[in-house]
Amino acid sequence: MVPDDSPMALPFSEACERNKEPILAALRQWLQQGQRVLEVGSGTGQHAVHLCRHLQVVWQPSDRAINLADLRRRCQLEGQASGQLGWLLAPAELDVLQPHWPAGPFDAVFSANTAHIMPWSAVPSLLEGSARVLRASGLLLLYGPFHDGGRHTSASNAAFDQHLRSLDPAMGVRDAREISGLAAGCGLQAIDDLPMPANNRLLVFRREDAAGPSPRP
Repeated sequence: MVPDDSPMALPFSEACERNKEPILAALRQWLQQGQRVLEVGSGTGQHAVHLCRHLQVVWQPSDRAINLADLRRRCQLEGQASGQLGWLLAPAELDVLQPHWPAGPFDAVFSANTAHIMPWSAVPSLLEGSARVLRASGLLLLYGPFHDGGRHTSASNAAFDQHLRSLDPAMGVRDAREISGLAAGCGLQAIDDLPMPANNRLLVFRREDAAGPSPRP
């Protein structure tokens, strides 16, 4: 193991470590082996490595340029160590506010704990971009804390919302109903809302096509 004070030490998220197994269990319901998945906002890369390893899907990590160096290093070191070459792709640069996204079509777009960090004004771009790169009947899977019409699901989420806004007024726990409304305008139908540990949720949307929605896998 590389010591924490080593220049080779990788950024590490305790939250990612805690939630990776519950997220894996939830994604097993929706993803099938060999599918192409774009992760928006891969951060430390812990989800990318873990989920790709166990789901055996072609996983495209991505993040803004400022985070790419460490993300690429984790994917290279841990992806190679676990024999994931061919499943875990080299991370791509992606800013949801920019028009250039990794080339689709993807079977699914996954993003964890990003909607409350990006400004609310960027959330429509996240939804529009996801719809653009998804295949017909492809899935958008959004994980994180959400509230409904201003009503938080727990006191801890309300406190977290206040904390985020104290750091930056543009951040904050988002309204699942508003997100679903915006998603519908992009051709993304809300099809599930799964409760997750620590008062988080997994919002699931399906890209509609002219033939209508496909049955759940």
